[in-house]
Amino acid sequence: MDIIRKCISCGNLKKRRELIKITKIKDSGNVVIEPNSKTFGRSVYLCYNQSCIDNAFKKNRINKALKTGTNINKSELEDLLNRDLKGTTDGQFKS
Repeated sequence: MDIIRKCISCGNLKKRRELIKITKIKDSGNVVIEPNSKTFGRSVYLCYNQSCIDNAFKKNRINKALKTGTNINKSELEDLLNRDLKGTTDGQFKS
């Protein structure tokens, strides 16, 4: 049975492996992007498409959900996604 999670931008329910996982690590407070991680901390999920990412940043949903005082830079997120997803066939980042 697959675990279902909700995209914070569009609200669609999807399998966890079909979403981007962004986690604020409990001990250090650092924010990391690890789609397949088992990192412990507060996490949010986003669809692998540009409109969800744009909407999440426009409405500041990532920072609110993670309860972080620092802003996550959109270009850094896109760079990390492009680097992390290079060579994968499912869940391609759509620019």
